[in-house]
Amino acid sequence: MEEILEILEKNSKISAEQIAVMLNKSVEEVEAAIKKLEEENIILGYSTMINWEKTDRELVTALIEVKVTPQRGEGFDKVAERIYRYPQVKACYLMSGGFDLTVIVEGRNIKEVAMFVAEKLAPLESVMSTSTHFVLKRYKDKDVIFEGKEKDDREAIVL
Repeated sequence: MEEILEILEKNSKISAEQIAVMLNKSVEEVEAAIKKLEEENIILGYSTMINWEKTDRELVTALIEVKVTPQRGEGFDKVAERIYRYPQVKACYLMSGGFDLTVIVEGRNIKEVAMFVAEKLAPLESVMSTSTHFVLKRYKDKDVIFEGKEKDDREAIVL
């Protein structure tokens, strides 16, 4: 099952037939394994990595460090849930170190993200402080390199 997960993580479009060939298994075995992984919420969804900079769509991404007061009996989970329910929030992580949560937010422009922080995030009762960092350029995300060429280490063979 782990091999199937690793293959799908790199390319969610790969077919069960292709995976079966790669793992020397039957298509039925692979399809059953994928179905089980989906039912057990191990596979949560399938996504596409898009380089929005090559389109006409304006998009700003910000990483926001958030310090919060954990709620009694709930820890950080209840606060995180309130935050990740906002549609602008694309990811939310509990962190170790100098702050508690990293929140990744997307908006049409810097002002839209700033207004989200000022009007929605910062006023939450448990939020003590925020620090917003805007992404200026993505070089690599989820193992995908956005710009530049990957170095080809293959050697030419001359006959």
